[in-house]
Amino acid sequence: MAGKPFEPVLHSVSYAGVWPGQARLTLDAFLEKAAQLKFPAVMLMAKRPHFSVLDYDRDACLRLSEKLEMLGLRCAVVAGYNNFSADAEHPDIPQREIQLAHIEALCRRARDIGAPVVRIFTAYEHASFATHTLVDTLREAAQRAADFGVTLGVQNHHDCAGHYLAFYDLLSAVGHPNCKACFDAWSPALQGDDVAAAARKMAPLTVHTTAADYQYRPRFRYVPAQVNYEALTPAVQAVQMGAGFIDYERFLGALQEGGYEGPLAYEMCSPLLGGGSEENLDRTAQAFLAWLAR
Repeated sequence: MAGKPFEPVLHSVSYAGVWPGQARLTLDAFLEKAAQLKFPAVMLMAKRPHFSVLDYDRDACLRLSEKLEMLGLRCAVVAGYNNFSADAEHPDIPQREIQLAHIEALCRRARDIGAPVVRIFTAYEHASFATHTLVDTLREAAQRAADFGVTLGVQNHHDCAGHYLAFYDLLSAVGHPNCKACFDAWSPALQGDDVAAAARKMAPLTVHTTAADYQYRPRFRYVPAQVNYEALTPAVQAVQMGAGFIDYERFLGALQEGGYEGPLAYEMCSPLLGGGSEENLDRTAQAFLAWLAR
């Protein structure tokens, strides 16, 4: 990879058993795996079976911090899982407060293990959810994160503000120094945008980026009356870095040109070509390191 080297980060979701057949390691076993594979840093999935707030109080976080240090690793990002439109059809339930309380709990634990960034999402589309409320919600979340010395990185994976221009508008409206972007190439690539243009736009607001590569798999439905097939939305198949359709050379180059100096995480969080065995996951993670070093 030309240009200034990126620090490689391995996302623990890659070994969390999130799809049928995927190897499922404990958090301790994952950390040992990351060190064995020669990653200097990790991104921790903040739910079971890994870094759940229910299982990691302050003492457990301090023990985890010691484990990271012993293995020569650092935690670059705590990967939160939230949805601000959850249960929007029942406004009597304080879902906004519930979501904010969870994010605050993540920030507290990120501080305890030395992670500078907590990754969060926006919201899925919901008929009862007003997207404009995200501005005040994210601003309050950022203020709470600042109390712990942590930056929120909003990832461009959910429906609301999923396009990079809407994403830029949202974060600009929030206008808080502790609310930035975890901006990935996946969304603009699938949406048909110029990934370099998207990266240049978002670079000044970006604190983290995560990579994964994919190939398209065409899909069709047979229509008997027409004795023919009807085209459907293509599926995407996760493949090794560099074997897919996302132009990471241009995306990452534009991020750096725009001033991004953060790390580059790798995730295997959907069914992977070759299967989910530990051996295939290891090969694919090593292929990412080789691709990054070329």
